[in-house]
Amino acid sequence: MSLNVGDIAPNFELPDTELKLRTLDEFKGKKIVLTFIVAASSPVCETELCTLRDSWQEIADTGAQIVAISNDGPFANKAFAEKHNFNFPLLGDYNSKTISDYDILMKDLLHIKDYNAAKRSVFIITEDGKIGYKWVSEDPLKEPNYEEIKNFLK
Repeated sequence: MSLNVGDIAPNFELPDTELKLRTLDEFKGKKIVLTFIVAASSPVCETELCTLRDSWQEIADTGAQIVAISNDGPFANKAFAEKHNFNFPLLGDYNSKTISDYDILMKDLLHIKDYNAAKRSVFIITEDGKIGYKWVSEDPLKEPNYEEIKNFLK
């Protein structure tokens, strides 16, 4: 089932880097920039999350919260987040359930059988819990359009 703009965003319950379970519902009432990355510490994911970190104040000024999800476990995510001082939650979807719920599962990454990851994606969830913006890339090396994201939030 493909999600589209206007659909209710699927809820999730995923561990953050401190092993605290976080849900989409806890961020309700504000816009959420929900970004799915392919793999913690990979070069393009590093660039993407560092760009979002560096844009955090501009994004926060629109009343939005950034939440990042990878299919890595909380320990790999913690090392990645600490190395780059991320100022937003990085959640681990190690069984790819949420990634599947958002219909962005990329099977056999780098042609490695059963190495599944998220397609690089950004969903902006509006205050009412609906998807207001959706960008999904079939190319794991392609970054999102950061200006487009910021303009949508304004």
